[in-house]
Formats: sequence, C-alpha cells, structure tokens
Amino acid sequence: MEWNEVKVVTATEAVEAVSNILMEAGAKGVAIDDELDFVNLQDDGFGQIKEERALPEEGHSVYIMAYYPNNAGFQDTVLFIKEQLAELEKIDLKIGKNELQINQVKEEDWENSWKEYFHPIRLTRFLTIVPYWEDYTPEDEKEMLIQLDPGMAFGTGTHPTTRLSIEALEAVMRGGEKVIDVGTGSGVLSIAAKAMGADTVYAYDIDEIATRVSKENIAYNAYASDVIVKENNLLVGIADQEADIIVANILAEILLLLLPDAYKNLKDDGYFILSGIIESKKAELIDALISNGFEIEQEKQMKDWVCLICTKNVED
Repeated sequence: MEWNEVKVVTATEAVEAVSNILMEAGAKGVAIDDELDFVNLQDDGFGQIKEERALPEEGHSVYIMAYYPNNAGFQDTVLFIKEQLAELEKIDLKIGKNELQINQVKEEDWENSWKEYFHPIRLTRFLTIVPYWEDYTPEDEKEMLIQLDPGMAFGTGTHPTTRLSIEALEAVMRGGEKVIDVGTGSGVLSIAAKAMGADTVYAYDIDEIATRVSKENIAYNAYASDVIVKENNLLVGIADQEADIIVANILAEILLLLLPDAYKNLKDDGYFILSGIIESKKAELIDALISNGFEIEQEKQMKDWVCLICTKNVED
C-alpha cells in the first residue's frame, strides 16, 4: 500500500493546534520533530534516554508528520488541512513558516524511516514505553516496560493525550479490575492497564488495522497476552458489561457519541476516563457528561489537552 506523508513546518507554540488539525483530518497519530522537546525531556525525571543537545535557536522550525492512505479521498483531506492551517494565521499564535509538504511513500519505506522519532520514554514512575526493536534494561525492579511497534497509522504512545490517560489509569487502579479500552489504536492503554494489574481487559476499535496492530503489540508484552481485542464501533451493541473502568482516548466529537453506552456498561462505582479532548471542546463535553448522568471527579491537563475522570451519578 502507498501512503502520503503530510508534513507541516511550524513553530513550537503551534504544535498542539497543528497536531489537532492533522488528527481531525483522519490521522491516527502524528510524529513531532521539535528540538526543544528533545532538550526539555533531558531534565524530566522520566524523560527519554538519549544524548545531550544544545538549545535550538529561537524561531527554529518544528516538523509535524502525519500519514494518510493514497486513495480517492486524499485530495479532500489536503484541502481540509490547508483551510485549517490558513485559519491559524488569523489568530494570535506563533505558527512559523506554516508550510505544507506532501510526499508519497511506500509502507515498507516509511516503516523504517519513521523510527528515528521513537525512543524509550519514561511515561510515569513505573511505566516506560520502549520500541520493540531496541534493547533496554529497566532502571529498577519496579519499572514496567511496554514494548510497542505502533506501525504506519498510530502514534508512539507519547502524545499528551496518551500520557494523561495512563496517569488517570494509575490514579484509579488498584488491581483486579475489569477495563474496557474504547478506540484502542496501538493497544497501549490496554497493555498499560494489564501492567497496572487489571484482571480482564477488552480492547475495541472500529478500524481493522487498529485491531491487527494492537494484537501485534500485545504479543510483545507477555503479561498482556490475555487482552481481548475486538472490532467494534465504540460500544454500540455492547451492554451490561459492569466494567470497573472504561477508558477512551479519542476526539471529543467521538466521545460525545460514546456517553450513553459508556454509562450502561460501567459499574455504579466505576470510573470513566476520557482523553483526547482539546481544551476548546472541554465545556461542551462536560455539559454532555452531566446530562448523561456522570459526575466529574478530576480534571487533568497537559498543554492544550484535557483528560477527565468521571463517575456515575447514582441516586441512593
């Protein structure tokens, strides 16, 4: 299969806005090449394992890459991205060159070239994401590894929305839970849930590629071998699962469609974790959650992305 690499040349301040545009256009993940991020992570206690670098020059360019199938709808995708990038020029945001570059790549070529952006990264005190092709030794006995090959269509698990989801899981999990991961993508959240001691994990995604990739990633992590992966449209047709935790890291517009089924499948004392929410959509989603019988227990934010931890509003 041939794919199109869409590369946007922008600035650090616009990374979240541009990433959101690319994901709204249909990308399942983005690769971000920002030297400032690289340097900042050196001083993060859980940062990437890599060599030191000097600070980049002020006004340096940032490159954001996303990949789309080379099909009949690709030109419409490009038009949408161009229109949205043009809108960024109307707001008070440093966007750099704001250039769009398109390259056609074969899947086998991309699967090798993109790997330069993916290195081991400590997400939390206890979890480190490691590319499956790299040798990595845990720093201590408590450190758990999640080995991933996100493949063509998925991010590397280091996007703020994924970090927020994993932090939220850590906050509410105690071990032995039944977890449902909606829109599993690479499977990283399902694997993380097993690493934290979940008993049963169901991973759902509407995309056949996602279910295949998630199964492959689960196979890299023996402790997660019993994760149940199924192709499904959100939780449509699924009822009365009595889950302890439902986690969904997908766009806010899709989360809105999930709410009624999430309520029906969550235990009365369970937790509903929602990530993938751009800040501008937070108020709308909170209103919808309350209307669907949920209470907001905790709100977490990283850059422009928001994660909500909710419970059911059950009358005594």
